Amino acid sequence: MTVRVQTEDFDISAEIAALRRGNPRTGAVASFIGVVRDLNEGEPVSEMSLEHYPGMTEKAIEDIILQARGRWQVLDALVIHRIGTLQPLDQIVLVVVSSEHRGDAFSACEFIMDYLKTRAPFWKKEQTGDKARWVDARVTDDIAAERWRLKG
Repeated sequence: MTVRVQTEDFDISAEIAALRRGNPRTGAVASFIGVVRDLNEGEPVSEMSLEHYPGMTEKAIEDIILQARGRWQVLDALVIHRIGTLQPLDQIVLVVVSSEHRGDAFSACEFIMDYLKTRAPFWKKEQTGDKARWVDARVTDDIAAERWRLKG
């Protein structure tokens, strides 16, 4: 299990290859890549700034991965989340899960991302035109995370 919070971009191919390397039981790898959009809530976004609570953020993400491992047969997982100032099309987050079977990999990857959006201490500020605004949590993200609680 690897969790990194960093300003640097990441190489998806290299990260997935490193996660897979050395475990012949791996039969499935599922991944998610989050990217900065140039439009949010109908307004153009020129940049996004991400802040976090060092130490607490990594611990929260590790706990989310442990929860996923308790629900599904996860061989390994990786979460990389960027902080700092990002531009549209920049990668924000990478979640990769390996398992023996695709169902476990898909479910665990989606669970980790849903919980990451709602339970990890990150704060986003978007620059829209001549003003900046903090991005509030979305109701749809809360609903997505809640469905996992209801599934036990």
